[in-house]
Amino acid sequence: MKKIEAIIKPFKLEDVKDALVEAGIEGMTVSEVEGYGRQQGHTELYRGAEYVVEFIPKVKLEIVVSNDEYANKAIDIIKTTAHTGKIGDGKIFVSEISHVVRIRTGEEDEEAL
Repeated sequence: MKKIEAIIKPFKLEDVKDALVEAGIEGMTVSEVEGYGRQQGHTELYRGAEYVVEFIPKVKLEIVVSNDEYANKAIDIIKTTAHTGKIGDGKIFVSEISHVVRIRTGEEDEEAL
């Protein structure tokens, strides 16, 4: 099992979600997050005064899939759908999941997904 975490631009969320659902990948957790990478934030102008925005609003998707085929499919979908070609498009992190338990039923591992 693999866990895919993707940090993307907020306006890309619906497109990414729709593409994942169309591919049969339906369960996901979405969180509003803030952060920065290489760009180190940016400067904005508000009512004539400049101020520094250090943390940029982003969306974090978390998806757990049962096998490498679904993981590769999800990664490709996120990579192509969230791409704008501009700084701050985001990152995708993939990690191994060793055990899953569905609290309501007690199902474990693949059955719990």
